[in-house]
Amino acid sequence: MLDQRYRWKNKQLREHVAVIDGKKSPSILLKNATYLNPIFKKWLKAHIWIYADRIIYVGQQLPSKLTNCEIVDCDGQFLVPGYIEPHVHPFQLYNPHSFAQYASQSGTTTLINDNLVLALQLTKKKAFSFLREMKDLPVSMYWWCRFDPQTEIHNEEQIFSNGNIKNWLEHDSVVQGGELTCWPKLLDGDDLMLHWIQEAKRLGKKIEGHFPGASEKTLAKLMLLGADCDHESMTGKDVMNRLLQGYTTSLRYSSIRPDLPKILDEIHELGIDQYDQFVLTTDGSPPAFYEEGIIDNLIKISIEKGVPVIDAYNMATINVAKHYNIAHLHGSITTGRIANINFLRSKEEPTPVSVLAKGKWVKKDEVEMNEFVEFPWNNYSFNKLSCDWNVTMDDLQFSMPFGMKMENAVIMKPYSVTIDASYDQLSMKHDESYLMLIDRQGKWRINTMIKGFANRVSGFASSYSNTGDFLLIGKNKQDMLLAFKRMKELGGGIVLTEKDRVLYEIPLELGGHMSHKQMGDLMKEEKELDILLRERGYKFSDPIYTLLFLSSTHLPYIRITPQGIYDVMNKIVLFPSIMR
Repeated sequence: MLDQRYRWKNKQLREHVAVIDGKKSPSILLKNATYLNPIFKKWLKAHIWIYADRIIYVGQQLPSKLTNCEIVDCDGQFLVPGYIEPHVHPFQLYNPHSFAQYASQSGTTTLINDNLVLALQLTKKKAFSFLREMKDLPVSMYWWCRFDPQTEIHNEEQIFSNGNIKNWLEHDSVVQGGELTCWPKLLDGDDLMLHWIQEAKRLGKKIEGHFPGASEKTLAKLMLLGADCDHESMTGKDVMNRLLQGYTTSLRYSSIRPDLPKILDEIHELGIDQYDQFVLTTDGSPPAFYEEGIIDNLIKISIEKGVPVIDAYNMATINVAKHYNIAHLHGSITTGRIANINFLRSKEEPTPVSVLAKGKWVKKDEVEMNEFVEFPWNNYSFNKLSCDWNVTMDDLQFSMPFGMKMENAVIMKPYSVTIDASYDQLSMKHDESYLMLIDRQGKWRINTMIKGFANRVSGFASSYSNTGDFLLIGKNKQDMLLAFKRMKELGGGIVLTEKDRVLYEIPLELGGHMSHKQMGDLMKEEKELDILLRERGYKFSDPIYTLLFLSSTHLPYIRITPQGIYDVMNKIVLFPSIMR
């Protein structure tokens, strides 16, 4: 059992040394390689020996034994370490397997993933079994340990118990606690959360913040309490404040916060020209956002905005590895590291023509090598939703005196409802719609109005939400019921209905939250849904994130949660959910 706690067993380590001694042959020899060395911050020339999944040697010597060794002449190419995405939400319609496969093709070979869906939807035993299975993917998969559900749920104390959190923190695949969406509780004196942060520190693991708009004093307090990194900078001044307090600072480019180009311009105006404390992230965007790439695209933007080329690559590789204390395995092309290597046409073109991940070609000469085998989802309770209950017209009663007004894709404010919501259909001349969150087991519901989502969406149902419960939105109650019925038939998904017919649907067969489909197919589906919603009045940046964050209490001001309508700023339930 102890052998499983180490990356390489003693026998494998002896084999690695035997390659150096000429007793065994490397698996792959990369000859005449021009590679990026992060220690010297220079492009150097060397031969690189690889045995199985490990870099055995980097230098001027050639191996004496080449039996069954693949020899690759790298003349004319530039080699950089596989990119690391440090902040992945791998359940945004896609699943961790499909996202990892897609990411590998553009050179992102290490992913550090949110565990929230696993914590909410699986038992701890199932979740840890899932993590073990993920270790066998060609890419390297690491995980977070959440300290709260990011909303108000009924059984938070059981899911986020002290025992569960400690077990997650102690897991070998977990490299950080957080993200700390619940940081106000920490500042208000939550000593159990502070204890978990202390435990993470004791185990040599990091704490990821979530501090949008935090003042200089707040950032200082949270650093004192254990935060190490934050990805919520929206301006150059935000970046400066975090650097001055000692944070590793993530520069973000995502669907709802595409801030990277502006941030880079502003930090350069502020005179910031050192990049060792920066990392890059896309912050778990929906599928279509990734058409232009993942971390490779962020490196490209950084270079275009004047970041020195070597620093741009380091922000996506060695800086991340050092921050997470995994530089002995990742982030550089040096002896002993996992063989994650990207092969580039030029130094300024970060999208690779070939990719080695754990010593295997996942992409070679622009061709995907099909190293990702089908994942056994049924082993982990990610099945089609089985729903043996129905929503009825009696459930669709809307009499709450105020509702949720969308300020943007994710920020919701309270507003007074002045229209008569007692009818079965609302006028298409205004942008107020019915909104219901209903328990996936059918035990409770909460009904209100939403203003700003759209003015011509007749019926809409989604099993994709922050809590895994069901969202119903619309102007016409019959079309809302039809959307729910079709969502049930799909076994989970997103359904748009109109005039008593299904207009569009995205099946989400994996627990109602994720699709089996590959990223390319999901991109097309998401874009089509986006077009249809915009034609019906949706005007903000990202409808997928709107669905996700309707229940998320880490954002102001008001949320619809399993416990009821929740006032985030005052931390109280204004109207409790109703038992059915």
